[in-house]
Amino acid sequence: MSSKDMKFLSFIIAFWGIIFIGSGLVMNKTYKPKEKIRYSLNIEEKIISQAQAKTNEIKLKDLEIEINNPISMNIEDYLENISNIEMSVLKVLKLDTSLVNITQAGTYQYTITYNKKKYIGTIKIKEKELPNVTFTLINLTLTTGDAVPTNPRNYIKEEITEEIYNNITLDISKVNNQVQGNYEYFIKYNGTIYKGEIAYRNPGPTIITPSTSPAPTEDPNVNLIPEQTEIVQ
Repeated sequence: MSSKDMKFLSFIIAFWGIIFIGSGLVMNKTYKPKEKIRYSLNIEEKIISQAQAKTNEIKLKDLEIEINNPISMNIEDYLENISNIEMSVLKVLKLDTSLVNITQAGTYQYTITYNKKKYIGTIKIKEKELPNVTFTLINLTLTTGDAVPTNPRNYIKEEITEEIYNNITLDISKVNNQVQGNYEYFIKYNGTIYKGEIAYRNPGPTIITPSTSPAPTEDPNVNLIPEQTEIVQ
């Protein structure tokens, strides 16, 4: 091989050497080996602050009280979830209990207004639970014209408390005190009705008791026949 050929071959080898080295450098920069990445999820339980927990959702209670007991005017007593309502909201709530009649048993509605929206709840007024007692009635005998007693105590043998007395109903509507006869009267208490009788009688005749004083002394000069005078001729 001539020297000229040797130079040409050396040039070719050097050229391809440079090509392969450059390609290796380029490939080394663009190719990256695969890496395994592990992901982990950590769940932490956090307590939400009271301020964040307040939803301002208004829920009302359904209440039940005994008859004639006053109802609360404190709006907080009507809220089911007061702990979730902000103080700024509580201050603007308006309570309306005008439809509730505490003197009569029944179920009534009340309202709470917030931002022109009305929330409706119920209040049940129930009859007072009274002592469980049994009465023994008295049958009365009165004189025609005498007033009919109106105090229930006059008709009941047992001693009764003020609470029982205030819950007794006396019915004397069938009694006529102007006409002699037997009349029924009624006592009603705690759902039980008792029946008694009032007898009106006319007054009897007046009886005069004989006198026990001594008999009067007879006068000898009373009712005597005078002696006849004989006439001489």
